[in-house]
Amino acid sequence: MHADPHAEIPATPQHPLEFPANLLASVGTAWIFLIMALVVADVIGRNFLNQPITGVAEFSSRSVGAIVFLQLAAAVCTGRMTRSDFLLNLISKRSAKGVVALNVFNALVGVGLFAALAWIGWSEFSNSWTSNEFYGVQGVYSVPAWPFRALLVAGSAAGALCYLMSTPGILKQQGSTAQADDPLGGGV
Repeated sequence: MHADPHAEIPATPQHPLEFPANLLASVGTAWIFLIMALVVADVIGRNFLNQPITGVAEFSSRSVGAIVFLQLAAAVCTGRMTRSDFLLNLISKRSAKGVVALNVFNALVGVGLFAALAWIGWSEFSNSWTSNEFYGVQGVYSVPAWPFRALLVAGSAAGALCYLMSTPGILKQQGSTAQADDPLGGGV
């Protein structure tokens, strides 16, 4: 007996924060293109016109962290946060409940870590806001520090919230691991 190719495949439940998380990730992606355009313009200006764009290196270096934290929640919501499934695949052969327990533990550790990052980052953000902290060389090029720190706090908080809200979905899985998603196919 074979499967009907026209039969509907049940949709996987969507994470409740997937849309806002993807929106943040889209901002991060647009930011990457902006930095690429700035770097190319700086290289052209520097090498062909002898007029470099001031501050591209400083802005780019500060942007990397902000972009990572903008895209963090989307990685959590879509289940693409980097992890090794080797142990989960071994455990799934013996205990479906063990896999669920490890996935819940992973989500709770993610909540704790990202909540701690948001908590620590908040004091850094408020200090840079009140002290009017800037990156760069005063009078030549400077950019305020608080937007970058705010994005770190917002991204961490969104990541923690995404992990927290994914826990009920993990508990409903009944311990199934998607071995089809395993790039090695569960093999050696």
